[in-house]
Amino acid sequence: MNAVALTVAGSDPSGGAGLQADLKTFERHDVYGCAVVTLITVQNTRGVTRVVPLDAELVGAQLDAVLDDIPPLAWKTGALGSRAIVEVIAARAARLASRGVALVVDPVMISKHGASLIDDAARDALVHALLPHCALVTPNLHEAAALTGQAVTTLADARAAARAIAALGPRAVLVKGGHLEGAPVDVLYADGALHDLRGERIETRHTHGTGCTLSAAITARLARGEPLLAACLAAKRWLAQALRTAPSLGAGVGPVNHHVDPNLLEPA
Repeated sequence: MNAVALTVAGSDPSGGAGLQADLKTFERHDVYGCAVVTLITVQNTRGVTRVVPLDAELVGAQLDAVLDDIPPLAWKTGALGSRAIVEVIAARAARLASRGVALVVDPVMISKHGASLIDDAARDALVHALLPHCALVTPNLHEAAALTGQAVTTLADARAAARAIAALGPRAVLVKGGHLEGAPVDVLYADGALHDLRGERIETRHTHGTGCTLSAAITARLARGEPLLAACLAAKRWLAQALRTAPSLGAGVGPVNHHVDPNLLEPA
């Protein structure tokens, strides 16, 4: 386990999303995980009752402590909370990008339960300060609409959104199609080409943390040196199995199964 991945994200005390889900995912993909806390939530599978962003200077100090001692080969961001936190992270992202360290931005805006995890000023900073330094951004349909200012409800919309978001500066865009009608299709735009990553609709209410988990799996695979398209495809396969075998925990929207062994899954 020599590869290191870092998550910069909020804390979910129920363990299904946020940095807890990211660390579980890193571990399952044989990557050593580090974590920087950006905000504290009070939540469980039934809902979110409180969101408290940390002081931006404290977030930056955590990040510098990790980067100075255990630098990652790839890293990701999740819920960031405030403009000041985004700007602190963006300053480090520019430096890491120049060293070839891949950043995956999961532009978390609203929790699975509908709680806001970022304000308008922070979203503006994410677009203009952070996205230009990332290797991949992974919005769902709602987040893609917020980033582009256009409705994203169809596969054609998702393809157009991927191109539009790429124009904001990230090297690649993965628009997640879990909310599309019919079979879900994720759209990857990378190196000027569109790729439709098709999957199957898995009927389950246990979908808490799917976005965090997918982006963490991609980050782990990038830290291990996998090419982007291969990393996205393998992460998507792994998440599908994690959804199929969700442990049915909690009375609400429960977590996926982070214990799935990715080494036992056959390539598509």
